[in-house]
Amino acid sequence: MAAYWSRGNQRLKVIIDTNALMIPVQFNVDIFDELQRLGFDEFVVPRSVLNELDSLIDRSKGKDKMAAKVARSLADRCEVAELTGFADDVIVELADNTGAAVLTNDIKLKKRLQEKDITVVYLRQKNRLATT
Repeated sequence: MAAYWSRGNQRLKVIIDTNALMIPVQFNVDIFDELQRLGFDEFVVPRSVLNELDSLIDRSKGKDKMAAKVARSLADRCEVAELTGFADDVIVELADNTGAAVLTNDIKLKKRLQEKDITVVYLRQKNRLATT
């Protein structure tokens, strides 16, 4: 767990959830600038998150579809973890196994992560990211 906070030669890794990739469109916050401000320099997106975004693009309309398309293109800036299944389960397992933090605004996922003492990065006051 503490490995991700160990600066030395370690890179600070954060796993990004589906709803977090939509923050730039919904709240006009550059998540990558904010994550770097917080010290993170390695961004990971599970395949299951990409699958969720593809599904949202297919079934959404209007603003939601646009947000999902932008989110899908932002995911190209991240390393893809080839893990599939229910996205929340994949994220919890990956974070638990790697010691990475998780960027999410999902209240249920945030609670699950905090129960496992995993650092959560979240949108605060709709204008910046913060950690738990």
